[in-house]
Amino acid sequence: MTTVVYCHAHPDDEASQTSGVMARASTEGHRVVAVFATNGEHGEVAADAIDGETVADYRRREAEASAKVLGIARIVWLGYADSGMTGWEQNDAAGSFLRADLDEAARRLAEVLDEEDADVLVGYDWHGGYGHPDHVKVHHLVHRAASQARRTPRLLESTLNRTAMTRLFEEARAAGVSDWDWNPDDPMDDGNPLGTPEEEITWEVDVAAYLDQKRASLEAHRSQATDIEQFLSMSPEVFARAFGTEYYIEPGVDGPMRRGWPF
Repeated sequence: MTTVVYCHAHPDDEASQTSGVMARASTEGHRVVAVFATNGEHGEVAADAIDGETVADYRRREAEASAKVLGIARIVWLGYADSGMTGWEQNDAAGSFLRADLDEAARRLAEVLDEEDADVLVGYDWHGGYGHPDHVKVHHLVHRAASQARRTPRLLESTLNRTAMTRLFEEARAAGVSDWDWNPDDPMDDGNPLGTPEEEITWEVDVAAYLDQKRASLEAHRSQATDIEQFLSMSPEVFARAFGTEYYIEPGVDGPMRRGWPF
């Protein structure tokens, strides 16, 4: 059995980015642990929130529901405040993850790695997929924590395949889809394009058999309606195309990209 610790920036990131591999790993008997760096305070307010319930409290309940769907054995909260998008005043707020001392945060994560005797630690690519400050910070956090852990875990970085997304965008445009107002090659939150070119990706993982769990994980986070409703409104065919494959970079492992199972 392999123990895999995933470090995500916010509750719901696990659903959209890594839930397929998480579900498969837990189904195959591996221990899956989710660590959330922030409480997700700057997410959307749920319409059915209980009186006095904060956004962070509500999103914790959603994360627990998602964990049950995916077979996640343990959730850990590092307790930092959501930093918001690039340039928001919340970037500099007291307690924000962006302004957190990296060594202190790494010690918190390394404690989890030691408690779990983790074999694998999963974070994000160098710009967090789309440049969100908290996602970029997670990239640095997992690398620092891995070096501080009693037993250095193998590192994987979740990413998006920009090459494949560009192909999909071009196919949609050629088919006359006219309501797409974005392009994966356009600048994202930090000015860099989305994801990673295919030639820099190590693992392409087929999770088509776990799309039901992935959809249910997304449904658990319905309070974040702007993104989640868009995902869940996709036809089964489009949803499978968008979410049936997950991509990971393994630092230090040369290409080409291999289709397989990293654990």
